[in-house]
Amino acid sequence: MSRILIVEARFYNEISDLLLEGAVAALKQKGIEFDSITVPGALEIPAIIKQKSKSGRYDGYIALGCVIRGQTSHYDIVAGESARGLMDLTIHYDLAIGNGILTCETQAQAIERAHPERKNKGAFAVDAVLCLMETQK
Repeated sequence: MSRILIVEARFYNEISDLLLEGAVAALKQKGIEFDSITVPGALEIPAIIKQKSKSGRYDGYIALGCVIRGQTSHYDIVAGESARGLMDLTIHYDLAIGNGILTCETQAQAIERAHPERKNKGAFAVDAVLCLMETQK
């Protein structure tokens, strides 16, 4: 049986709750076991996935979080570097990672994408990691 680790950035609690709800429902529906860990923000997600991958306990990882554009260039750094970190882990370490880190202009856009009854990007990240896991067999 597969086991997945959800790594969830809690910077925007309301959005994180919605992403997690969608991901957990999708995992439960598919009968997949999972653990969940929280980190402060999106930049910490790749580091935790790398650390936890050393245990050999997990077959895949789901990254959940949200970056909303503000008035500084910080958005570009966080969005770009968190995505780059996840991609590096996927390419260089053959880790199956479903990227559910939203990058949005506004909180309303983020809620639309995160909400399980709307775009449900938490469930989308589950589908992505399962696809990657299947190709690793």
